[in-house]
Amino acid sequence: MKNRDFIIKNTIQKLNRLPDEKLPEVENFIDFLLAKMDDALLTEGIQELTSESKAFKYLEHEENLYSVEDLKEKYK
Repeated sequence: MKNRDFIIKNTIQKLNRLPDEKLPEVENFIDFLLAKMDDALLTEGIQELTSESKAFKYLEHEENLYSVEDLKEKYK
């Protein structure tokens, strides 16, 4: 994998070659990637908080109400 500094330098050189009207497209794509990254971090944080929460702790000790034998049909 190429190192970060090389990729940044190479990308800046390519950006300098683009016409001005294409630069907003690149900026929009970068914004999209950053938003996607933020969403993933937020989702991960929510999952971590939920897993550590005691709100659903009571479910760990609840007996199973149904078993496989209760099914009328089994799907493969």
